[in-house]
Amino acid sequence: MANDALTVAVLGPGGIGGLLAGLLARAGHRVICLAGEDTVQVLRRDGIRVRSGRFGDFTARVEADTVLREPVAACLVAVKHTALEAALDRVPPSALGDGLLVPFLNGVEHPAALRARYRPDLVAPAVIRVESTRVAPGVIEHGSPFAEIDLTGEGVDRKRLDAPALALEAAGPVTRVLDDETGALWAKMSFLAPFALLTTLHALPLGEVRTRHREELTALVEETAAVSRACGGPTDPARAMARYDAFPPQTKSSMQRDAEAGRPLELDAIGGALLRAADRHGVSVPVTARVVRELARQHA
Repeated sequence: MANDALTVAVLGPGGIGGLLAGLLARAGHRVICLAGEDTVQVLRRDGIRVRSGRFGDFTARVEADTVLREPVAACLVAVKHTALEAALDRVPPSALGDGLLVPFLNGVEHPAALRARYRPDLVAPAVIRVESTRVAPGVIEHGSPFAEIDLTGEGVDRKRLDAPALALEAAGPVTRVLDDETGALWAKMSFLAPFALLTTLHALPLGEVRTRHREELTALVEETAAVSRACGGPTDPARAMARYDAFPPQTKSSMQRDAEAGRPLELDAIGGALLRAADRHGVSVPVTARVVRELARQHA
């Protein structure tokens, strides 16, 4: 193992966590995956198998446990928001020590909750742009032709962010360290919310949503941009639409995949958070409110 190798924990080795765990392990880092007992046994026996047009098909050996038992340089949190509270029991603050907690979570409200539980100067939120799915325990399919990470952290020493950023960049994903945490989180939210809400509502991949429901998509993009602007985030509806148009037409959101599998939806973390922010700032979002209501009724 290289002298600059890190010990990294990954809480939730699913589509995102499993991909990052596999890439980091392949690059020579020590990776400890934290999951339930059944998944732990599979990972210990078989490792993580990744199928990716971008990074190739490979198997990486990882360690696995049900709880973090030793300090690590960083713990990547890649569970769904619906499972976050229970999953965090696997990462006691005393075990994390001085390690960074790096949440790859959807939405914009989780950093405050995590800083109430862990040392605020160790919580370094990240956003990732990728389509990656766990098709079985320890088996990951990376479908997008890209994987891009923005790492940030209000109050986190910049030097503390550089080590995991360099490790992630060298392992494969294009990785940046950004100073503006609010901007980074709202940039992701502005893209994710319309995509996740409409693909799930209509049970269609992005290609059909952007053609058959383009007017609705455009309205949702404009409303989300207005909320982002009010919260101090970026706003560029035209760029968001151009990015949707550039995605492979068969692309599905993770919320849509959860709906198809009968799993709980991150509706509150995405749609609910967007509506709460709009309400705080007095921004009118009638299309978003209707879509969230319809989704709540569909999946009650």
